[in-house]
Amino acid sequence: MRIIELLAGAFIIVGTWTTVIATLVVPRGLRSRTTKLVRDLVRLPFQAVANAVRDYNAKDRVLAWAAPLSILASLLSWLAVFMIGFGLLLEALGGFSFYDAVREAGSSIFTLGFASPTRDRLTVVDFCAAATGPVVIGLQVGYLPALYAAYSRREAEVTMLQSRAGVPAWGPEILTRHRQIPGLHLGLPALYEGWERWAAEISESHTSYPVLIHFRSPRSYRNWLIALLAVMDAAALELALNPSTPNPQLRLALRAGFNCLRDIADVEKIDYDPDPDPDGPIHLTFEDFSQGIDMMRYGNYPMERSPEDAWPHFRGWRVNYEPTAYALAYRIDAVPAPWSGPRRRPGQVFMVRTPRDRQPTTTAAAARGDQS
Repeated sequence: MRIIELLAGAFIIVGTWTTVIATLVVPRGLRSRTTKLVRDLVRLPFQAVANAVRDYNAKDRVLAWAAPLSILASLLSWLAVFMIGFGLLLEALGGFSFYDAVREAGSSIFTLGFASPTRDRLTVVDFCAAATGPVVIGLQVGYLPALYAAYSRREAEVTMLQSRAGVPAWGPEILTRHRQIPGLHLGLPALYEGWERWAAEISESHTSYPVLIHFRSPRSYRNWLIALLAVMDAAALELALNPSTPNPQLRLALRAGFNCLRDIADVEKIDYDPDPDPDGPIHLTFEDFSQGIDMMRYGNYPMERSPEDAWPHFRGWRVNYEPTAYALAYRIDAVPAPWSGPRRRPGQVFMVRTPRDRQPTTTAAAARGDQS
């Protein structure tokens, strides 16, 4: 029996250390089933409450707690499992009851020192337990600055996009606003270049720190996934509507975007077709597509192709990223923006209203001059 306890304790300690190192130290996005299980269990009650809430702002406030608390829950679960592992070692080597063994292990892990070993051969185990607690806590503390630095960089770009893409972000809105301000459309290639780099950074950071996938933006109407989807839709619209426009940066932004989504889908274990048929169906309907085109016409966006001619080309681009984006948006309960797929609770989509850049009319300007 003592041999079984000794082997079980050693297995638990080694396995937990492997989980800690994979999560906090190795920058390769190694998957830990234990850590994912803890985070899913923490998220469950928040998701249950959020599903019962009708107002999206209230839902977002509820879900905002889940991911940060899952980090704390992971730390506490690691320490608790270490207590059990070292407790089994002490029980096997010292002949204690399980309660006394866990009590001594906890005293060592948390460096409280109220329970000391009575046999010299247990001192090594207690020393290892005493080193484990501070090391794990220190690794977690060092992990947080890197995590929040990546989060801050992500949200800075999402916030900057707000003035260009509306709230929540929408692809046709990006193209419309860039036409409303004279000369601003000339900066679209730079926008796509910046989001190509942003997508690469998100792919790296969100696979190395998967908990970031579920971190929500400071404002309920902003979301990193919806922002990326809007930029990709804008690029796909330009390629479909104006084929004669030089477009290498648009294609690179699109490819970086759907590669980013696929990398994150791998972490979340979401299936996708790596080589979809360009003529395959998509969930977005032609009617929804036409509504976006009507908005762009309102903003005087030039179009070489009619909506009917552009639709097959747009669909051929969107089939590469729409299923993955929709699945991720459903999983993280992203803000329900146009062209972003269904959510757990069906409801009204946030509609984007774009005022045109208006200048005072001659009559109004003259009237103000007369009054002065």
